[in-house]
Amino acid sequence: MIFGSANQLNANNVKTETYIRRSRIPAPAAAVFDWHAREGAFGRLSPPWQSVELISSIGGINNGARTEFYLKAGPFRRRWVAEHGGLEPGRLFQDVQVKGPFSKWEHTHTITPDGEDACILEDHIEFALPLGMIGRGLVGGMIRRDLERAFRYRHELTAHDVCAHQAAGNKAMKILVTGSNGMVGKSLIDFLTTGGHEVVRLVRKSSQHDNAIQWNPSEGKIDGAALEGIEAVVHLAGEGIATRRWSAAQKARILDSRVQGTRLLCEALAEMQTPPRTFISASAVGYYGDRGDETLDETSGVGTGFLADVCQQWETACEPAREKGIRVVNLRIGVVLSPQGGALKSMLLPFKLGVGGVVGDGKQYWSWLAIDDLIGAIHHALMCDDLSGPVNVTSPNSATNREFTKLLGKVLRRPTILPMPAFAARVALGEMADELLLTSARVLPTRLQETGYEFRCPDLEGALRHVLGR
Repeated sequence: MIFGSANQLNANNVKTETYIRRSRIPAPAAAVFDWHAREGAFGRLSPPWQSVELISSIGGINNGARTEFYLKAGPFRRRWVAEHGGLEPGRLFQDVQVKGPFSKWEHTHTITPDGEDACILEDHIEFALPLGMIGRGLVGGMIRRDLERAFRYRHELTAHDVCAHQAAGNKAMKILVTGSNGMVGKSLIDFLTTGGHEVVRLVRKSSQHDNAIQWNPSEGKIDGAALEGIEAVVHLAGEGIATRRWSAAQKARILDSRVQGTRLLCEALAEMQTPPRTFISASAVGYYGDRGDETLDETSGVGTGFLADVCQQWETACEPAREKGIRVVNLRIGVVLSPQGGALKSMLLPFKLGVGGVVGDGKQYWSWLAIDDLIGAIHHALMCDDLSGPVNVTSPNSATNREFTKLLGKVLRRPTILPMPAFAARVALGEMADELLLTSARVLPTRLQETGYEFRCPDLEGALRHVLGR
């Protein structure tokens, strides 16, 4: 339930406005409050279309605790410092802007039981814009629309996350994650920590995080003793596929970063006195190569091409863990939709400028999924003992490039009339164009659906609107 903005004067004769959003969450109040109080809540509650950089968060939501971050808009960024107070454990906490873009910002989070298994979540914000009437005239409407977009997203995400953890039995585990600085790794860690899991990061360089272990895959170095006590592993690390134009050296880095790192980690796990029960390793739908409009599931054979070879060797490198009796899941991941990175981020600027369009003939299938479904699928794989081997992680509704282009233009309200012919893509990107943009793979998430995973964003338009806040 949404209550609109209302104008009023505070004690200092500063004209303030109030924004309130209330939602019923089908989970106990204590679970919802605990979710907000844990590390990772700030990251989960930051909408993906907003550019937010967390600087520090000390003290959680306790009275006197502070959270400091940068809020970016184009080339500009503004520092925001919030101080917490008004804590009533299990029911209420507040954050007040100490420094930031508003003349005043007081945000009260209230969680009220609605029976034993549900609660009412309320966000109540009293704010004032700088420059008084001028500020309200210039940006007031935009701020109100942005608040509505952001808090609709926050309430939907809170309900989904808390219910997912509740459905899994709130079983807390100690989970090792590689690739923790990547787009997927950061989002996954935020999700896991808000669910009460302990996350250990496996990193190449020294980390500001206390719970971190160093390794060096290229030199074959890993501290096996430090891995003791780990119950599950999510392995996401690897050289970016599209970070630079492919050369022989870059292709070697892409292959070696996946195969060497995976084999080293699996060998170390196999030597542990008490190895983890579960090893989940990223792979990709590139495994299937260019297959036209053929429908592909986990029983389909490997394709041809550089990425197919990389994926096959990547999955084979997990054998030491599998031979040890560890449950191994190879996630063949499709095109991940998030404005924070990957293909969608690179497409947004040209499409917003109205110069986006179909690539090649537009008939090639893109097997996509929203980032929240990737996080959900990883969580499902962690919790579902019946899942092992290759698992396709894509939406059940693949789209052709032409369909994708049309829907992205519709969501952004921009024309999509400037195509990129295949030859132009090859001139711009070389071999990478054939394997990433022009290849067709119509992949179905058969194993996920057989084991009961329910997609949050099964259709493309809904997924784009979710991640873009449109």
